[in-house]
Amino acid sequence: MEHVADFDVKNIPCELTVALSILKSKDLHSLQSLISEIPSDFNWDRFLDLTIHHRIFPIVYPKLIDINKDIFPSSIFNQLKGLYEHNTLKMLYLSSVMKDVCNLFTQNNINTLVLKGPILGSDLYGDISLRTSGDLDVLVPIKELDKVNKLLEDLGYEKDDYIQTILGDWRWRHHHVTYIHPKTGVKLEIHWRLNPGPGREPSFKELWNRKRTENISKQPIYILGREDLFLFLVSHGARHGWSRLRWLLDIYQLSNKKLNWGVLTKLLVTYNYTQLGGQAILLNMVLLDMIPIKEMSEIARDSHARKIAKLTIYYLERMVNLHNEPVPLEIATYHKSYLFQIKSLKQRFFFVFSFLFPYPEDADVLPLPKKIHFLYFPLRPFLWIWRKSKKYPQLERD
Repeated sequence: MEHVADFDVKNIPCELTVALSILKSKDLHSLQSLISEIPSDFNWDRFLDLTIHHRIFPIVYPKLIDINKDIFPSSIFNQLKGLYEHNTLKMLYLSSVMKDVCNLFTQNNINTLVLKGPILGSDLYGDISLRTSGDLDVLVPIKELDKVNKLLEDLGYEKDDYIQTILGDWRWRHHHVTYIHPKTGVKLEIHWRLNPGPGREPSFKELWNRKRTENISKQPIYILGREDLFLFLVSHGARHGWSRLRWLLDIYQLSNKKLNWGVLTKLLVTYNYTQLGGQAILLNMVLLDMIPIKEMSEIARDSHARKIAKLTIYYLERMVNLHNEPVPLEIATYHKSYLFQIKSLKQRFFFVFSFLFPYPEDADVLPLPKKIHFLYFPLRPFLWIWRKSKKYPQLERD
């Protein structure tokens, strides 16, 4: 375990350390010994908050069912039980919605790959109740977006039109659009890319050719091949600083499946994600005691992977929620720097180069007729300086 000897995890909250120990426990005896040794002043409410924040309560609760209830607070156990049961019902409902949506798209000749949601509970954990999900994510060919939009609107979904675009930059700057059903509250993310750009990634055709079938209904559900799923999950988790342990657990579970590491290593190199694969493996070794096989160790030796793996400890030392606006300034500043540091040299080049492509905010500052929008290219540097000097409202991306 020489790979992880110098990781500083002493500032991770003790309540999260206990949760990690419960996740790693292999038998009832060791689990009961662990809990019985917890000091009396241990903050169990904080422990509960952290299991909820990190979305790991569906794994923690089943491990506690058979322990001696005299050594575990009944109020915490009952709350975990309630959360687990509620999540199970939610996953069953989302599974039903997922099947209906996939069937609808199939009937309309739209190839569909399910990325996340209850399907990951079934695929990675063998049980949809062991993983949480706030929404459904599916990937479709970009040419089918108009047809998908019409079908979802007919079902009552409303599109969240938060994407502003100019000169077609939405195709590569963004990667999904969100639909919400006003009556059921179900959120559905329709992807045309795995990740936001700029950056290379497998085409839909490639992903479709490597797809797997999950037979959880009469109609087959298509999901990413295992190697493509690893690529997707490490890029997604890394982009969010691995600020929820559930994402690392997904990688842990997936790594225990039958993966073609030769194919996976080639994918990581091709799409400049080797450092992210190594980051995920290192964090699993540090936090979940993963024992890597030879191919995993080789990826984890990447010096860039080691550096950015250490950067993510920051997110585990505090409860960071990047989805709730406004994000505290300290965290937003750190995360902005982190997102740049996790990129490969090639990704950094394309990221910086992408700033030369006009943003929708440029049109806000200087509205031009659509037929001469091409002028935003030479004007872009001047408009950027103007906005900065005048402090025009803008997104962090700029």
